Amino acid sequence: MLIIRAFFILSAALLSFQIAKVQLGRVDYACVAFFVAASLVTYVFYLLSRLKKVPLRTLVGGFSGMVIGLFIANLLLRGAPFVDLFDNPRTSFTLYLLTYSLLAYISLEVGLKKGDEFDLIRSLISKHRRDREKIVDTSVIIDGRIADVCETGFIEGTLVIPQFVLHELQLVADSSDPLKRTRGRRGLDILKRIQNQAKVPIEITEKDFPRIKDVDSKLVALAKKREAQILTNDFNLNKVADLQGVEVLNLNQLAESLKPLVLPGEALDVMVSKEGKEAMQGVAYLDDGTMVVIDNGRSLVGETATVTVTSVLQTTAGRMIFAKRKNGFQKTTHEA
Repeated sequence: MLIIRAFFILSAALLSFQIAKVQLGRVDYACVAFFVAASLVTYVFYLLSRLKKVPLRTLVGGFSGMVIGLFIANLLLRGAPFVDLFDNPRTSFTLYLLTYSLLAYISLEVGLKKGDEFDLIRSLISKHRRDREKIVDTSVIIDGRIADVCETGFIEGTLVIPQFVLHELQLVADSSDPLKRTRGRRGLDILKRIQNQAKVPIEITEKDFPRIKDVDSKLVALAKKREAQILTNDFNLNKVADLQGVEVLNLNQLAESLKPLVLPGEALDVMVSKEGKEAMQGVAYLDDGTMVVIDNGRSLVGETATVTVTSVLQTTAGRMIFAKRKNGFQKTTHEA
């Protein structure tokens, strides 16, 4: 391979030498062309040797920068009045060569370093993909809540289910332990339910990592390869993925953030604003607009009172709190 590259470098240099000698009629110019051509071809081979390590977006940025640099040099030198000030053709040639080379090199370096920011390819792909892919692990399938979340439309993008996750789920479903077998079969039913709903596309990938034995490590490796998120309930997997820079969506954290602000048995200080629909009921509202229905609270209308929460009703229309007058009820007064 080195012999072939040396042959191409020498051929390009000799060809440039011959063209410069014929066109310019000067041996010194031809020698300059020889060394410039040899240097450029050598640099091209150096770039080609690093193609496997350099991301495509970086190469696109470097090439774009070099083209822009050559274009700017051409604009500067075309018809530039200061070029005609040099009577010596050698000086003019040197000026042209230095200007083109310097601007091309600077633009190339800037393009290579800023190529990650110039992510044109990913921008074009994102037009056809609404959101990032989400890789589903075994725990979140067995849990079952993911099916309800998908049906609400809160999950966007494609749910990716690796074949090794399906294999693990099948092993759990075939377990001799009745509890594990029940959990595995429930997971398969949930998976079928997700596939039957049309709001979220499902992709089953055959991609595997034979050298990695642990399923959690395979999930992290697949997420990094596809630049996807991991959907899980596993606390340990969540921590491992975070350490490796993989974004995780944890359903337990989602449930924690959506839990009721108040629980049965808690006391609330509310302003009873009106009568309820049922006999002897009073109605109050929390700061976020949540309705509080107070049993035997009609006599408290227009007053601030302390009540005890009895239950919390969550519906698609919102949340409603039911309460009763606190034992040993006292009016809550506020001094002006």
